[in-house]
Amino acid sequence: MSHSDTPHFASISHRQFADGIALLAAQLAADDWKPDYLIGVGRGGLVPGAYLSHASGHALLSVDLSAQEFGFSGALLERLAEKTRAGERLLIVDDINDSGSTITFLRDAIGKAGGIGDHVRVAVFLHNMRSTAVSDYAAETIDRATDKRWFIFPWKAMAPQATIAADAHAVPERLA
Repeated sequence: MSHSDTPHFASISHRQFADGIALLAAQLAADDWKPDYLIGVGRGGLVPGAYLSHASGHALLSVDLSAQEFGFSGALLERLAEKTRAGERLLIVDDINDSGSTITFLRDAIGKAGGIGDHVRVAVFLHNMRSTAVSDYAAETIDRATDKRWFIFPWKAMAPQATIAADAHAVPERLA
């Protein structure tokens, strides 16, 4: 592997993470739009969702996409769509909006199940300004055209180094 193929790992400390969550909570508090539920996206959005739930006082639900068992999450996504039809507002919470694929999938799935798009917003710790999806709230914004760091959140740091490296190399376009 050449030096240019070696990911630049950027660890996010617990303090940085907690400060980012406090910033997200402040953004929510300052906005007239209030969610009825936070939706933590498994796996990376579960921890931010739990922290933001405590910081903001909003109840937390979850939907898992990390196992790529989309049939498993289908019923949950339909229930979320039902909530929006009932007038409830949902705030999807994830660790990073990088390519936009997760957020786009969730918005599309809720929409296809008859959900009301205006009742769904997104909060992330890190937002890539070049993402194909919109983040309504973000603790920090990056530009993937120039920022090629592979972010290691405190919970991801629990994985073996080889697993972290393999995850980074699975999406080389984010590292190049």
